[in-house]
Amino acid sequence: MFRFAVLGTGRIGDMHAKIIDSLGDAEVTWCYDIDIDRAKITAESVSAKFTNDISEVFKANDFDAVLIASLTNTHVELILKSAECGKPILCEKPIDVDINKVELCKKELLKYNVPIQIGFNRRFDPSHKYVKDSVQNGKIGDLELLVITSRDPGPPPPRQILEACGGLFRDTTIHDFDMARYILKDEPTEIFAMASNLVDPIFAELNDFDTAMIVMKTQSGSMCHINNSRRTNYGYDQRVEAFGKDGMVQSNNLRPKEISIYNDKATDQQDLLLWFFIERYKEAYQAEIVDFIENIKNNDKPSVTFEDGRRALILANTAYESLEAGKAIDVKY
Repeated sequence: MFRFAVLGTGRIGDMHAKIIDSLGDAEVTWCYDIDIDRAKITAESVSAKFTNDISEVFKANDFDAVLIASLTNTHVELILKSAECGKPILCEKPIDVDINKVELCKKELLKYNVPIQIGFNRRFDPSHKYVKDSVQNGKIGDLELLVITSRDPGPPPPRQILEACGGLFRDTTIHDFDMARYILKDEPTEIFAMASNLVDPIFAELNDFDTAMIVMKTQSGSMCHINNSRRTNYGYDQRVEAFGKDGMVQSNNLRPKEISIYNDKATDQQDLLLWFFIERYKEAYQAEIVDFIENIKNNDKPSVTFEDGRRALILANTAYESLEAGKAIDVKY
């Protein structure tokens, strides 16, 4: 039985704990959160111990790996504590919103021979993976255009989360930057970003944005367009389209039921899209954890590395530079 300590039991950590508990060959032995009541609720749902004292977890040592799902500004500290104890790490994205902290963490990790995987779960979505495989296998010829759509239904996250998340590009678009790197055959080298406040005044109050378009270009000339919104009224809108000289492949949205109704009032009427990211990516989250466990057991390299997390953050930072400068900016990795 592969044993996890889940660090952070908000909605993401709680979801991860329940997925682990459902696998059959894995279990949660510890749940940690600064909110003891929240830790208790998750722990009791998976028959684990709970605490709001992180030192109690690392003194116990009755776990094989950690899953970090706490607030972003605690990730680096928990990564290094886990590495010091020799525990493999699956850490939710981003590593941190401050690239300087990420660089220091990277340097510190050199002291430890501990595998770390970053939680870009969308790589494990079967439809997105099919797009990536189609590009890599040449099914659409040389990739010319990649279009990534990510639009979230409201309301906005709680203010506490928005204040700590680092802004739209580091919190939300970072998934899209990683997806672009995952599918493109070479790294983005140039970024142009535009953004607006069209959804909710809270984003402007926090000097953030809720609507954005980003164009990236690679050295080979292939281009990627990302469009984001913090509001949809029809569900969680997640699409990826790859276009090349020999055709196109798309990863489309998911619905509760894949049916179409035709009558005298509507043509091709369908259910609304799945409303929440946990529903939309449930299969991907499970595949991510299974992949992590298998790589640890087989001594294989993590599928999504610390460097993947670092480079996605660099793309987010470069997008902010472009936004401020009002022009395309070269990416410096």
